[in-house]
Amino acid sequence: MKIALHGKVFNKEVEPYIKKVLDFLLAADAELRISNLSINSFIDTFPECEKCSSFDKITSSDDVDFLISLGGDGTLLEAVSMVGNAEIPILGINTGRLGFLATTPKEKIEQALTDLLNRNYKIDARTLIKMESNRPIFQDIDFALNEFGILKTDSSSMITVHTYVDGDYLNSYWADGLIVATPTGSTGYSLSCGGPIVLPHSNNFIITPVSAHNLNVRPLIVSDQSEITFKIESRSNKFLVSLDSKSESVDNDVKLTVRKEDFQAKLVTFSYSNYFDTLRQKLNWGLDLRN
Repeated sequence: MKIALHGKVFNKEVEPYIKKVLDFLLAADAELRISNLSINSFIDTFPECEKCSSFDKITSSDDVDFLISLGGDGTLLEAVSMVGNAEIPILGINTGRLGFLATTPKEKIEQALTDLLNRNYKIDARTLIKMESNRPIFQDIDFALNEFGILKTDSSSMITVHTYVDGDYLNSYWADGLIVATPTGSTGYSLSCGGPIVLPHSNNFIITPVSAHNLNVRPLIVSDQSEITFKIESRSNKFLVSLDSKSESVDNDVKLTVRKEDFQAKLVTFSYSNYFDTLRQKLNWGLDLRN
């Protein structure tokens, strides 16, 4: 069995859990591959990784069975970009903080890995959002699991985002920016800007303004079959385009469109955890001193 690993921060608190993952997989005779972004950290901390091969991206020809993300949600988002259209199943082990996507806690590592090797799991297929532009911005990683964003630069005034849905004019958002989130991303940046929580398989996108100048402008849910197009105006002639944790500065001449990606992100889930459990735990729903 071939298993890819990706993780970035190995502090003293996290090291024992990473060690537990490595020991378990090596004892199971798994062939390990480690991402180029983390190979040095693995080798410096765990000498048994010196013979492991590395990878930049995973393709279907690599015959990798799973990718295990060791960290928080940001680490898992990077793992999604490494897998791309190969659609290799990703297991997120949360050694970070929030863990909305990396839902397997450190305390259940052995149980999760046992279930993984015994094929006792389910695949949760998540929609990705694809960005198209008239010039290359993010090379070939032009998709995101959480959200696409158009944002003002740090020192600029507000921007105007003229927005069209399937060619029909929707609105001109005078704001600090605009987010188009997937249902998965509805609990991320969109939520912090007042967007709704949308269940993962709702087949929607959420259009959420960032600090809109007009208070009566509200988030809007549209079908994920829609094609959303933007024209941007800014006094500085510059603005930021983001896909999850990636961002680039571009000018007003860039033409941008987003739609549903043709492939999906395949997340590994287990019977002892579900989406509603995650909502209650991570958002502290029902947490009351009176209880």
